[in-house]
Amino acid sequence: MDAPHTLNQAVIAQVLQNLRNGQLRRCLAIGFSEQQLAALKRPELLSVLANSQVNWCRVTVHESVVQRILTQAIAVQEEVITIDRLLRAGASTEMMSQYHGLTHQEVATRRNILGLSQRKGRYPALDEGQDTELFKRWKPLHDERKVAVNDDAAMLQLALEVAEDLALPLSVVWATIQSWVEQKLV
Repeated sequence: MDAPHTLNQAVIAQVLQNLRNGQLRRCLAIGFSEQQLAALKRPELLSVLANSQVNWCRVTVHESVVQRILTQAIAVQEEVITIDRLLRAGASTEMMSQYHGLTHQEVATRRNILGLSQRKGRYPALDEGQDTELFKRWKPLHDERKVAVNDDAAMLQLALEVAEDLALPLSVVWATIQSWVEQKLV
C-alpha cells in the first residue's frame, strides 16, 4: 500500500493552523476555495485529503523572495563578523552604538560572548611615537584608496586595518584620526 504524500499532509497541517489562527486569507491564497475550507471542518473529509496517495498540491518557489532572504542572511552574518572584529580591535561602546546601533548592554554581552575583558575607563592616549607611526601607516593607505573623510564606513574600515596592524586599540586610533580630520591635517 502506498503511503500518503507528505506534501499533502504538510499543506493540511498549515491550513489547519492558519484556520485556528483566523488567517482565512492565507488559506485562500494557497488555492483553497471557501467551500473546500468549510469541508475541512468535517474530520472524515480532512482525513481523506491528508491521507491521499495522490499529490493534489504543488510547490512553487518565489525566486526573488528566496534571494532576498539569502541576501539578508549573508548581510547579517557579515555584520556579526564585522561587529566581532571591531570589538576585538578595541572599539568603544560609543562607536558600536553610533555605527551599529548597539546598546551598552548589547556591547557588554557581545564582549562577554567573545571572552573579552571588561575595561573600566578609557584607553590611554597615544604617545608621540605611536601617533607618528599611526600617521605613517594610515596616511599612505588613505591617499592610495582615496577615502573621503566624510565616508565613515570607509574611514572606519581603514582605521580598523591600521589598528590591527599596529596592535593599538581601535577607539584610540579612531579618535586620533578624527582629531586629524578636525584639524584638517588630512
